[in-house]
Amino acid sequence: MHDKDVKFLEDAFKKYYFDHFDLIHTPKNPEMREFGYQKFNSGMTRHISLKSDKELHLLLMKNIPSDVYCSNARYSFPNLPMAEKDWQNADLIFDIDAKDLQLPCRQNHTIKKCTSCGNIGNSESCTQCNATKFDTVSVLCNDCIAGAKKELNKLITILTNDLGIPRQNITVYFSGNEGFHVHVTSAYETLDSRHRAELVDYLTFRGAIPETFGARTNFAKSVFPDLDDKGWLGRVSKAVFGAKSNKAKISKQIISEGYFPFKKKIESLQKELGAQIDPNVTIDVHRIFRLGGTINSKSGLTKTLCTDIAKFNPGMDACFIDESEVSVLADCPVSFRLRNKKFGPYHKERTSVPKYAAVYMICKGCASVS
Repeated sequence: MHDKDVKFLEDAFKKYYFDHFDLIHTPKNPEMREFGYQKFNSGMTRHISLKSDKELHLLLMKNIPSDVYCSNARYSFPNLPMAEKDWQNADLIFDIDAKDLQLPCRQNHTIKKCTSCGNIGNSESCTQCNATKFDTVSVLCNDCIAGAKKELNKLITILTNDLGIPRQNITVYFSGNEGFHVHVTSAYETLDSRHRAELVDYLTFRGAIPETFGARTNFAKSVFPDLDDKGWLGRVSKAVFGAKSNKAKISKQIISEGYFPFKKKIESLQKELGAQIDPNVTIDVHRIFRLGGTINSKSGLTKTLCTDIAKFNPGMDACFIDESEVSVLADCPVSFRLRNKKFGPYHKERTSVPKYAAVYMICKGCASVS
């Protein structure tokens, strides 16, 4: 990133952190957490210990980071190297990212930047140097956010109904880019990585076998679960039979087709019924996560608490940079919306936009301060 763009973003981020520090707080037991941060065009600084909001505020104003992180884990000695921290436990955190859903709309809001010459476009090969390798970024899309919300609601349903986690112990944040982070405080905090992997398998409906859902060695004598059974039994039954009145007829059909078609049917339900979460995020008990209330440098938007998931609109509710006019050289071939205003497409043109839109495009790598 050019120095002038770094300076522009640092000034914008510093003003945000000065004006909106009330949105940023250290989590519970901050003295046991590991904090970290990145600066623009620089690497990660980790193994930081902070004891209060005041110390966090000082770090933000002194360093003007591009990104700020905090561990889900609690340690006896958070500022020591990893092998010496003495891990105690860790919050359960889930990551739902729209890009992992592979929705058909993505090609319409994805920007491709040639890795050879930096030219921006959306064709199969670079129109400037004919190279075929690209870095890609995407802009906010209502369909992608709706898809991520659907997965979010599936996850919350399983956590509350199947695992008995109270809804008030589940905190949802917009990640600041294209997804959501779900923070859970519960008795599961002491689980190690292996047991968290098993929990992920349950939540994602991975590894399910026909025997769990009524298949018997003599398949003709299989008895399938009822639609009102709890947990995965009822969920699968609803998906397979649709209604109680259909169960007898469809059960006969399943038995006539045999074991392996039934097995394939159950496997095909994983994506539909299981929550699509990033397994690596949940399994890692030493990971540091973006701190709530801080800016995501991939977008200039804020990791924002979602109190009403259905109504949450990231382009409105996570956009806190001010609206003073800024002149930029924009090369953004797709349009996007922030604060109910449409921007783009722009084709290597100078234009004047609100600062929040300028920050967004510069963070996406498709504009520069002019």
